[in-house]
Amino acid sequence: MRVASSTLYQQGLASMNLQQGSLLHIQQQLGTGRRVLTPSDDPVAATRALGVSQAQAVNGQYATSRSQTNIALAAEENALNSVTTVTQNIQTLLVQSGNGTMSDADRGSLATALEGLYHQLLGLANSDDGNGQYLFGGTRSGTAPFTQSAGAGSYIGDTGAQLMQVDVARQMSAGDNGRDVFLSVTGGAGYVVTGNSANTGTATFGTVSITDPSDPLYGKALQVNFQANASGQMEYTITDMADPTAPALAGPTAYNAPARIEIGGVTFNVSGEPKDGDTLTMQPAREAGTDMFANLQNVIDTLRNPTTTPSDQAKLSNVLSTATRQFSNSLDNVLTVRASVGSRMQELDALDDVGTNRDLTYAQTLSGLQDLDYAAAITEYYQRQTALQGAQQSFMQIQGLNLFKYL
Repeated sequence: MRVASSTLYQQGLASMNLQQGSLLHIQQQLGTGRRVLTPSDDPVAATRALGVSQAQAVNGQYATSRSQTNIALAAEENALNSVTTVTQNIQTLLVQSGNGTMSDADRGSLATALEGLYHQLLGLANSDDGNGQYLFGGTRSGTAPFTQSAGAGSYIGDTGAQLMQVDVARQMSAGDNGRDVFLSVTGGAGYVVTGNSANTGTATFGTVSITDPSDPLYGKALQVNFQANASGQMEYTITDMADPTAPALAGPTAYNAPARIEIGGVTFNVSGEPKDGDTLTMQPAREAGTDMFANLQNVIDTLRNPTTTPSDQAKLSNVLSTATRQFSNSLDNVLTVRASVGSRMQELDALDDVGTNRDLTYAQTLSGLQDLDYAAAITEYYQRQTALQGAQQSFMQIQGLNLFKYL
């Protein structure tokens, strides 16, 4: 068989190119530290590595979401801490306002101090995160959630929540809306007793106690109605505020100060002398005024009214008693929200630990699929280098087989 010289050269060149290509591939692997440079190197490993890389990227996005949520919750916690302090200051001034030795001027000074706290509270309710996003606006975070109109604050945010995907199956609220913080009370807030502003007597009420939550009437809004009987003896009946025309739930009962009124699992004392037609209402806290701003404004307005008669003094005492209970409930609600914020931040820490461990697992899996075994690669490198040298030497020998050398 006759072999052309061009065939020998082509085969020699192909052999050297093949060995150089293999050597270059090993050099690239050593330079990058990766065993799989292209899918053709290991199709199965390349496919699995792509899936793991995508999962790792998603896990990284969860970590970013957790970081953003944690920042938002920390800002809310700072604001709620200040709200707690302001509310406690309001409670202190309410107790001070009940001092019977104060003059109208003294109470006017306290009203001015409470007005300052009102504006502090309003400012905290409109706190933002430093980027123009309001903390308590719900999903309407681009607009201040509370506005002041005619001496009262009004909420113009919504009740939605900005949910962040902080893990595979966990969405978390990055804040709380203003209605839940400033216009609500907890479910266990109990009852609030309120005096009628039209009362003309001197009846005042004391602290409300819950004695029997299982009572069938517990949870209803009730009204205590004072009236004089035919002999002039003061009596009281208790009616359901939801149906004032229905028969009285209790009474008529003779009133002798101080009287202990107990109905619907709720107990409170009444002292002083009511007049015919005077009323007191006892309502579940969620129905008895939960707006911190409206409640505080009512106290401010009352303190600025002159107290000239015993009836005026009784009205002031009742307003302060009601406000004290309302702000105690509001403080409990704020503390409950703070506890919720702390719980979410604690959960984020736990999810961070889980995410870090998951990321480590992904990295180990990718390492097993892609990373290079340097010992094996270096050995193969020298093998390929020797093979290339052999191919070059053999080509030198073959190309020397030329008859022209002997002419």
